[in-house]
Amino acid sequence: MPFTKKQLQATILGWLTMLGWDFFLHGGLLASHYVKESSFLLGPQEAFRLIPLGYLSFLIYAILLTWVMPRFALSNRKQAFVFGLTFGLFTWGGFVLGLMSISTIDTSLAISWILGQTVEIGLGALVIYLSLQAESLRRISLFVFLFIIFAFAATIILQSVGLAPAIVVSS
Repeated sequence: MPFTKKQLQATILGWLTMLGWDFFLHGGLLASHYVKESSFLLGPQEAFRLIPLGYLSFLIYAILLTWVMPRFALSNRKQAFVFGLTFGLFTWGGFVLGLMSISTIDTSLAISWILGQTVEIGLGALVIYLSLQAESLRRISLFVFLFIIFAFAATIILQSVGLAPAIVVSS
């Protein structure tokens, strides 16, 4: 079923929100996991090269949220956020438990992924819901833009003060 213009805009705003959170989550909060030697994770250069695949996966989540949320007759932002958190917990929880059963993923990274990605899907669901309900997307677009700026700034601050390692990718 093709999306309306509003659904497409809501999907993009939700996706951009998820990308902002993802940058903060992995570049700041979880960055220390990615500098450790690991038989599970790719090296920094290869992982950096493949970032677009990860971002595409979040676009798929945003499309799915835009498609499925109206079927649940959510009536307010709290319900939308809780729906997103629940959806995120079940999808990422199931995915990561599967990874734990067949890989060498570190338990603390696995738990961090479940929690962080659950919040990411919750934020995406909230923005998608608000966008679908809004008369105008001007305020929501401004909020998303400011959120992304905040996420980037917070990540840079965490790295600058040494609370998160800056991952160096050589050319």
